[in-house]
Amino acid sequence: EHGVLVQAATRGDGATGEDVTQNIRTIGQIPLRLRSDAPPAVLEVRGEVYMRRDDFEQLNARQLALGDKTFVNPRNTAAGAVRQLDPAIAAQRPLSFFAYGLGQVEDWPDMPASHGALLDALAGLGFPVCSVREVVAGGAGLAAFHARVAALRDSLPFDIDGVVYKVNLLAL
Repeated sequence: EHGVLVQAATRGDGATGEDVTQNIRTIGQIPLRLRSDAPPAVLEVRGEVYMRRDDFEQLNARQLALGDKTFVNPRNTAAGAVRQLDPAIAAQRPLSFFAYGLGQVEDWPDMPASHGALLDALAGLGFPVCSVREVVAGGAGLAAFHARVAALRDSLPFDIDGVVYKVNLLAL
């Protein structure tokens, strides 16, 4: 609200999520204050907390060195860290974040009209966004982008389930 992080929540059941504000504050990539002299009154940023593969491997190496149990995969480890009751434990986990969309927005006169411009605007406000994205047209463009991501998949520093397509014009 007014450029300051006031609350963070999981998506929960789609209507009601868990308050994870204190844990989210431990993720250095998430701005506690937006880079803007005139931020929106309310800006609900939606995104994904994840763990990079190299960070996951280093975390498991530390766990082994301490004689503690290792974690099964980066996705479950990140989700579990966000939902920890103790923010100190969440702070010890190497979490990353990508912003990918919006929920509630109030009083943002310069709100972008397209999803691509929105991601650029979120990056300008201080949020990390995935650089593996393109604006394409038509089925052939979608298929070509899918092929490019498939070729990159194993070299990405994080796990993905696949490609997400979005209509670029937010009004649509």
